[in-house]
Amino acid sequence: MTELFNPIGEKVEQAVQANGEAEDDFKPIDEIESLCMNCHENGMTRLLLTKIPYFREIIIMSFNCDHCGFNNNEIQPAGTLQLKGVHYELRLRDMEDFQRQVVKSDTATVKFIELDVEVPAGKGQLTNVEGLLTTIVDDLVFDQEKRMKETPEAAAKVAEVIAKGRQMLAGEAFPFRVSVDDPAGNSFIAPDPRDGVGKWEKREYLRTPEQNEALGLTDTNTEGLDDNGDIIPDQVYQFPASCPGCMHPCTTNMKMVDIPHFRQVVIMNTSCDDCGYKSNDVKTGGEVPEKGKKVTIKIKTPVDLARDILKSESCQLECPELSLSVNPGTLGGRFTTVEGLLTQVRDDLHKQIFEADADVEKTKRKNDSLDSTEASRWSDFFDGLNSAIKGEREFTIVLTDPLAASYVQSLADNPDEPDEQMTVEEYERTEEEEEELGLLDMKTENYENDV
Repeated sequence: MTELFNPIGEKVEQAVQANGEAEDDFKPIDEIESLCMNCHENGMTRLLLTKIPYFREIIIMSFNCDHCGFNNNEIQPAGTLQLKGVHYELRLRDMEDFQRQVVKSDTATVKFIELDVEVPAGKGQLTNVEGLLTTIVDDLVFDQEKRMKETPEAAAKVAEVIAKGRQMLAGEAFPFRVSVDDPAGNSFIAPDPRDGVGKWEKREYLRTPEQNEALGLTDTNTEGLDDNGDIIPDQVYQFPASCPGCMHPCTTNMKMVDIPHFRQVVIMNTSCDDCGYKSNDVKTGGEVPEKGKKVTIKIKTPVDLARDILKSESCQLECPELSLSVNPGTLGGRFTTVEGLLTQVRDDLHKQIFEADADVEKTKRKNDSLDSTEASRWSDFFDGLNSAIKGEREFTIVLTDPLAASYVQSLADNPDEPDEQMTVEEYERTEEEEEELGLLDMKTENYENDV
């Protein structure tokens, strides 16, 4: 594997050569002797704590054996399991997209959708999209000769996959998609500030009981429900959790409330007394409507910034004047004001893109992974966003929700009707939206006949 596909080895070598001088990019290396799985002699494992731009800190492990030359690279998250699982999807359109950095934890699965090949959970990797696809093709080629002798039919189908994979690597099969799904929430595909809608997508989701069990987590026992097992309105439910910031035990609160002129929602809040971490999420319920809903509102004055707004998990948010697009699932559910929602978007993006550090001098230094042009684009973007939050410019918010579960407060005399700055329209969901929401496979009548 070349250096292009081996950023783990490259980072370790950079840290070794820096000999502790590049402390902004690398934390000190630990070296321990380990048994080589190839020749069973003692080799050396190097552990390096490093920061991935747009993401978080990870631990890089690089093993090398001087006796037989065997080497192995892995990564592990420096933190712990996240509160939610995460699903990334990238649509590749040109050769430059192959260079997108990818963090694949040992609980993540990778899939090249058009190639119809899925890599199951296994060794953690720090690589790029080209490295992932090259590894898949090389692994398939490695056993192909054996397949041709034992199972010629299977070998013929694998040969088609290999040929198509090589076409992709050669840039002859654009566009195609790659996805990374990690129930632990510790994987990542790097974004680009020039990405438009539909090119890069991040979606967070609640883990299933089976996924929690596979990760070694236990389900919380629900108490205080009514006779039908439903949540009681206006009652606060509490259950134990672990703070994702400091890993200390904390409490998650949950309550069902009524939003005036809208519907019932479930508000969830997690706060940590040790480190001050806070997280809020909103879940909408009720039956699935026949049509989706699109709400467009023009923000003209500071009064408009104070409007209540509910952005559900299934909602896409766009602000054309601010070059802002938030895909469904990225922020989760949020019930706040227009100002609060934009502030949340700004703060979350800023933390991912520019490394925050308690040392002010370190914070001012530009991250080496961002060139000057890219950093300038992000700075212009945040300047525009800050102006909008302060009420210094007019802009438009477009909420497109296939489940019609999002809401913006109306200032009309009849709050159930949109005011003059709002447009509310229903639309027919696309087949892709129906598939994404699982509605095509949903059966609510006579389902017992299929059992």
